[in-house]
Amino acid sequence: MFHDLPEVLRETGERFLIVMNDTRVIKALLPMVKPSGKRVNVLFVEKTPYGFRGMAKGRMKPGWILRTPGGREARVLGRDEEGYVLIEMEDVFSALEEEGKMPLPPYIGREPTPEDEEYYQTVYARKPGSIAAPTAGLHFTPEIISRLREYGYDTLYITLHVGPGTFKPVKDPYTHRMDREYYSVPDDVARRIEEHKGSGGKVLAVGTTTTRALESWALTGKREGYTDLFIKPPYRFRVIDALITNFHLPDGTPILLTMAFAGREVVKRAYEEALRRDYVFFSYGDATLIL
Repeated sequence: MFHDLPEVLRETGERFLIVMNDTRVIKALLPMVKPSGKRVNVLFVEKTPYGFRGMAKGRMKPGWILRTPGGREARVLGRDEEGYVLIEMEDVFSALEEEGKMPLPPYIGREPTPEDEEYYQTVYARKPGSIAAPTAGLHFTPEIISRLREYGYDTLYITLHVGPGTFKPVKDPYTHRMDREYYSVPDDVARRIEEHKGSGGKVLAVGTTTTRALESWALTGKREGYTDLFIKPPYRFRVIDALITNFHLPDGTPILLTMAFAGREVVKRAYEEALRRDYVFFSYGDATLIL
């Protein structure tokens, strides 16, 4: 069981430094009404110099005024070359906090509930900015983190704000392009990792988002910025030595990262085992530990 993680790591005899993504999911899904009276949910993704980029189904005509249930107004500017809706709106973050909903992945198949505001958030979430939870971290509780520290495993925190690009289906691994996402590896964290690995210790990354942030730093030397790093087989990992991750969609980027780390055959056998034993997949599902 996942709560046995501290004991499992201790049995390996390895000195692990555990790195987690402390991003916080914002209530980025805003219910709005079109001029026709038809309702539409707009997922606010990113602030740009030209307005906010969002995702919404159906027609979005430039000049349309959208209204929230609370009476706030937004103007549609059009769609960009990637299909995102560009929206001009004042006090967006206030609107999201007061009227927005948690942006659950579509495959969950239900409307967000107030409980999701707690459960679709890691217990160590601190920095608002994601439209999806770094789901490998959802398994951790304060008690598990406390026991890890008692056993001598330090937990460090980086940030990668998860965007919709993480969930875009991969039609062709050779031509697929990741959407950029903001990441930050604090100076003290980078220094601890370098010292730890330099002394023979290992790094356990909690989640594919943590992995992408760490590997982006290793590849570019930049501790803060935007990354569109797409990790797929073959790939030489420069920072991480172990990985905790959930069971992923078969056509997404996270499973390709997992295969790049563990090998295709290992991942295939793990997924076959999960199917035989009725493990739960995706965001609120079970986890794998790859050592």
